[in-house]
Amino acid sequence: MSQASEVQQPGPSRPASPPAAVSLRGLRKEFGPVTAVDGVDLDIADGEFFSMLGPSGSGKTTVLRMIAGFEPPTAGRVLLGDTDVTTEPPFRRDVNTVFQDYALFPHMSVLQNVEYGLRVKKVPGAERRPRAREALETVRLGAYGDRRPHELSGGQRQRVALARALVNRPRVLLLDEPLGALDLKLRREMQIELKALQRDVGITFVFVTHDQEEALTMSDRIAVFNTGRIEQVATPFELYERPATQFVAGFVGTSNMLTGATARRAVGEEGAFSVRPEKIRLHHDPAEVDAADCSLDGTVVEVVYLGSSTHSVVDVGDGVHLTVQQQNQDSSIDHALARRGETVALSWRREHVVRLARVDVQDSGDNAEESA
Repeated sequence: MSQASEVQQPGPSRPASPPAAVSLRGLRKEFGPVTAVDGVDLDIADGEFFSMLGPSGSGKTTVLRMIAGFEPPTAGRVLLGDTDVTTEPPFRRDVNTVFQDYALFPHMSVLQNVEYGLRVKKVPGAERRPRAREALETVRLGAYGDRRPHELSGGQRQRVALARALVNRPRVLLLDEPLGALDLKLRREMQIELKALQRDVGITFVFVTHDQEEALTMSDRIAVFNTGRIEQVATPFELYERPATQFVAGFVGTSNMLTGATARRAVGEEGAFSVRPEKIRLHHDPAEVDAADCSLDGTVVEVVYLGSSTHSVVDVGDGVHLTVQQQNQDSSIDHALARRGETVALSWRREHVVRLARVDVQDSGDNAEESA
């Protein structure tokens, strides 16, 4: 008698992960002989506050403009969700853009400015006004609807621009250095407000900035751009504590670079290493140095007072200067300023040494650099 063959039942299927809010594949942009963006691949998650950080000319704003549809890519693809929008015009993309200059209409009231995008999309009047008021309430300007833009502060105008972008309920909000025109104190206040707003509305924010402190303050993840390429994508903590390259170590904060003979003396290994100034301890007595730590002897050549902290620049030989950052916890720093010319010992724990995957400058084998 034949025996029926067993049929293996399939296990429970795993739910498919949702598509990224923004996906870039092989994105490239050339302006004549200049390659502004050179093969960028990137996924930005739905609901993420994602920053593109880099110096002027690094390609970050060009990438933002290609996501928005203002610049066509020379090669590659732009996807919003699972939809390829590479050839779609800006008005057919589920994104809105906030610019540094706000671009508010001076002859319109605040409420009319916020309503404008809805009017362009032919949203019925009965729906426009409540949605515009709701958007103003979201940015805490509900009582300012009848004012004109010139009657508002810089921070308030910025929030009106945000409300106008949010009122269309885009899937992705693109922000091109929107805080650059504000003074330092207001900019820092707006950083906190902007992150709280993003958390409340749950929309994906893609933020372009050259200010590393701004990116560290607000972002879930950061992409560091350099000469049209992405050097590293990571959380703020990972980016600062574990930079992948010399460029990232120097651009995101300040870092002391150890290579060649200096690395061999300090770390006991060949390679390129980074250590942050606040991780280094300064000793007047070499006997205070723990034998398990990395250490170097040197001479203090400069002391810089920065209010909350003092930076000591120490010559450790081989033409290398290391920076040591110490918090000013005493009311007087006269003793710190008097260190110029003193012989000191520097030490730091081995876990604070970061081996760099790539060094961006040619090194003779005997020099290290401090990247500011």
